[in-house]
Amino acid sequence: MIRRCEEHGCFRGEACPDCDQEGQFILDEEREDRLGRFIAGALRHFPAKLGLSMFEDGWVSINALTNAATRKYKWPKKYHIYALVESDVKGRYEISGGKIRAVYGHSIDVNLDYPLYEGEFAYYGVVPEEVDIILEEGILPVKQRYVHLSTTLEKAIEVGMIHSENPSIFKIDAAAAIDDGLNIMVANEDILLADEIPADYILEIYE
Repeated sequence: MIRRCEEHGCFRGEACPDCDQEGQFILDEEREDRLGRFIAGALRHFPAKLGLSMFEDGWVSINALTNAATRKYKWPKKYHIYALVESDVKGRYEISGGKIRAVYGHSIDVNLDYPLYEGEFAYYGVVPEEVDIILEEGILPVKQRYVHLSTTLEKAIEVGMIHSENPSIFKIDAAAAIDDGLNIMVANEDILLADEIPADYILEIYE
């Protein structure tokens, strides 16, 4: 569930993780899940189906999104959307100037405008059966607009374990790729986005 602490803002769970106060009730778990799924679909996969106009860089009017949510469920208010975004520890969405967009995970064609990565390496976790294909073809988007890379080995392992108990992790020379003109953007502290990663930039494989 989502609650709001007067001092620390919105959070998920029974008590504020910063001060252990119960806070004000905002959404129960069922409505949190329903609204979360609706927003994910609206901002990542099918905005036009919901009558939403999306800018090229993924932004949608938060008023229009609220109206679309209300048409479907009746109960959502704008503050529910703000609370869901503020309390999301994965940083999946951002709000600015009356607009909202998904930070990553798009299957629709968007052109995000995040800053280029300044780190040296990036990491990508896969099931072992995909290793040979990637070494031949490179890392390409699968059902998504961008390739999602990890900023650390630990995060790549965590992501890879969603699909395999023993994922293989590629270490990528991100600095060289960017120097050569590839677009590798910082979505948040854990996730990088790239159009593709040619196999030439794969440095090592951790099994």
